[in-house]
Amino acid sequence: MINDREIRPVGMVIESITAPLDADEQEILAKAAVRLKRVNRRGGQFDLALFKRSVDARNRDNIRFVYSVLATSRNGNYAFDEAKLAGEKIRLLQSQEIDPELGREQLMAPPLVVGMGPAGLFSALMLARYGYRPIIIDRGDSIADRTRSVASFYESKNLDTDSNVQFGAGGAGTFSDGKLMTRIHDPKCSFVLKTFVEHGAPADILLLSKPHVGTDLLRGVVDSMLKEISDLGGKVIYRCRLDGFERNSDGTVTAHTTKGNIACSSIVLAIGHSARDTYKMLLEKQMELIAKPISVGVRIEHLTTDIDYALYGRFAGHPALGHAEYALSDTKTGRGVYTFCMCPGGEVMAAASEQDRLVVNGMSYRARDGRNSNAAVVVSLGCEDYEPINGSLVEGAIALQRSIEGQAFLAGGGNYAAPIQTVGDFLQDRVLHEPSRIQPTYMNGFCRVTALSRIFPEVVNQTLRYGIASFDQKISGFAAPDAVLTGAETRTSAPVRMTRTEEGTAVGFSYVYPCGEGAGYAGGITSAAVDGVKTALAVMKRFAPYRD
Repeated sequence: MINDREIRPVGMVIESITAPLDADEQEILAKAAVRLKRVNRRGGQFDLALFKRSVDARNRDNIRFVYSVLATSRNGNYAFDEAKLAGEKIRLLQSQEIDPELGREQLMAPPLVVGMGPAGLFSALMLARYGYRPIIIDRGDSIADRTRSVASFYESKNLDTDSNVQFGAGGAGTFSDGKLMTRIHDPKCSFVLKTFVEHGAPADILLLSKPHVGTDLLRGVVDSMLKEISDLGGKVIYRCRLDGFERNSDGTVTAHTTKGNIACSSIVLAIGHSARDTYKMLLEKQMELIAKPISVGVRIEHLTTDIDYALYGRFAGHPALGHAEYALSDTKTGRGVYTFCMCPGGEVMAAASEQDRLVVNGMSYRARDGRNSNAAVVVSLGCEDYEPINGSLVEGAIALQRSIEGQAFLAGGGNYAAPIQTVGDFLQDRVLHEPSRIQPTYMNGFCRVTALSRIFPEVVNQTLRYGIASFDQKISGFAAPDAVLTGAETRTSAPVRMTRTEEGTAVGFSYVYPCGEGAGYAGGITSAAVDGVKTALAVMKRFAPYRD
């Protein structure tokens, strides 16, 4: 685990301030001021500002916003009784500034960052800002070229296995909802969000409890971040896949890539969850990789208006609310089933990265104005569900993913058409109905009705059926017979973890820094970005900035 520097309180957050949907900002701040006054013993003066906002829709007849307000001292007079603070639901806010500790070990060559997803981007950005002049590579294309590759795949069905929805600038998150919600409570989350805003993301992501950028805006953010890295002396190389590496006697490292050898001092491995050939290379080098649980399942599509009404009732369509979101889970069978990556007003994406294998994901634009809302419904699989390959559970986990993706490809007809089935037919284990009221969005409807049960192990089918019925008890209409299921969702997380030391390096490889979702230490854009920051701090704590 990477150690962080000391963090300091910089203010207070007054939490759980409820208000109607049409309340104005001054009304919220006035409520916060009343609570702050009750605990302010020295008469300190504070500036108040909205900090976070969430939706409380537990009572559909009285939907309200819940705010937090940040109080920042003007004169430094802090004298508060901690018990009274807790009673008023006020907490101290830790410093969100990052103060790196720079090391003294000389860099013989720049650090190399492998991967331009959020972990790699933020790692390289931090290194660039402090004078380390990193080289950042990705097997895929720039945003513009990658977007053209994806569009070409949609039109021709010819998959580019190096530049697609999974690989290229921005990583897999570039073709998603740009959701930035995370369950980690790290002060660096604020740094990540502020950095996104600096590079063109909407400022409301700093306020909303479930922030999202939208894939259309996220692409510009990624381009801007890469430009800053380059402007600060870093080097950005596309279409450059890492195929191997070795340490030299002079302490430098040679990285073998599809664009020739690259001299570097250390390697930040931020490869993402789909670089299976890189995992194979690391296994061959005897790096310590361990299998971890994964989840597999389908995408479910409903009409956006149906989900809005089911969750918001008469408030559905209120301009302050936006479209409804949900996150559901059930573990009563002993095997978890849950929804993941819910995309209001979005579409189901073709997310394959290997020939003759079919993968789906969810995406939405900033406006979230699509006819359908979709989410993954996935079942948890543990390491006990894997069949070892060559004695390796890691290879067994990847083989299971590949098997499901291969079955999905065949079930769709073998030309990247997606296998689909109505919820009613899936629950009854039959194939009788074509989509009607709810039309699939995958590749503009390039789908084939079939039995999705052909794709998955039976335990997954059983748990999916149970989960869909269970979720219908929580959201009326979730199991609507004409809702549409699309398979297969297999890339919810990496199937492996690269073990690392307290210094952040791979066990047995003191010059390699595993990082982000592909290394098994994150689960989404924000948490991957935070791990990228932490990894950069670990590199900086060891090395001095790079000098030619």
